[in-house]
Amino acid sequence: MKEPVERFLDMVRIDSESGRERKFLSWLAEHLREELGADCHFDTYGNLIATLPAKNSSRADPILLCAHADTVKPGAGIEPVIENGRIRSKGETVLGADDKAGIIAIWYGILRARCHPPLEIVITREEEVGLLGAKHLDRNNLKSKIGFVFDGEDFSEIVIGGPSHFLIDVEVKGRAAHAGMEPEKGISAVLAVSRAIARLPQGKIDPETTANVGVVEGGSVRNAVPERAKVLAECRSLDHKKAVELAETYRKIFEEEAEAIGAKAEVKVELAYRASRLFKDSVAVKLAAEAIASLSYEPRTRLIRGGTDASILNQHGIETAVLGMGAREAHTTNEWIAVEDLERAISLAQALIENAARV
Repeated sequence: MKEPVERFLDMVRIDSESGRERKFLSWLAEHLREELGADCHFDTYGNLIATLPAKNSSRADPILLCAHADTVKPGAGIEPVIENGRIRSKGETVLGADDKAGIIAIWYGILRARCHPPLEIVITREEEVGLLGAKHLDRNNLKSKIGFVFDGEDFSEIVIGGPSHFLIDVEVKGRAAHAGMEPEKGISAVLAVSRAIARLPQGKIDPETTANVGVVEGGSVRNAVPERAKVLAECRSLDHKKAVELAETYRKIFEEEAEAIGAKAEVKVELAYRASRLFKDSVAVKLAAEAIASLSYEPRTRLIRGGTDASILNQHGIETAVLGMGAREAHTTNEWIAVEDLERAISLAQALIENAARV
């Protein structure tokens, strides 16, 4: 049996950028079968689902353990190095500790556990590009009512909730014209978009709510009044009603500013996921707090404005908390994880499932 650090190095060397996780997930399924005796299968979307019977536990109800297989770009050809107790890439790629450290925590936590309840292990794909694996997860055969996602950073934190998140896609159509000869005959889609963006509430609106314009594209040549423009925006809030109202504000402003100059805006608003929040005295939170305390940390709960697989699992009735796995500076080529934090993540998972076995 390989030591966790050596196994982690093996894992990050296997490319698994979002949408290209198949090779890594197949490798993982083979090892979970061999080393844990897990029953592994893939759902129709390609998520890996593994199940294990109880070990030295009379608990009948399973718990769900979740992490994601994909990494952000640049995540191809990762070459990890260990320096001064830290694992990082050589610098041209991310490391992939987000979230392969979470997978290691689950895997070795189970291996080391003296007891555990029935387990359902879900390793999703395409988490980094919109929680797509979780959204398409085949939940028909999942029996867990509580779950834990190992995808946080701080070992003392229990993430108990997240926001409603709206995706706002805007297409504006104006009228093309020669910019030098007869610009008065044109209607600038770029101008309509610019006027709208100047009116939009953006950034941190209040402690619960944010909004952002992330992509603006328009025109095709320098000397033509631009006929078309595109905007990709988003808004989030821990209060669902606020998120709905803000998304509708965005729609209204784009439509108004386009109409004001004779253009037309088509605005698509999509709810990516809905705000959820666990009670602090819920079973999942209590089990997480006990596990964190066993590592001599002071457990604390937190709400975040970002999305995790827990956002989707909670939406579908699986009471799910997010726990730390130790990765630092994720989504950058400076990403790293301390060797001792990899061990802490494993200890946290082990304590969690052992405590769950006794409930």
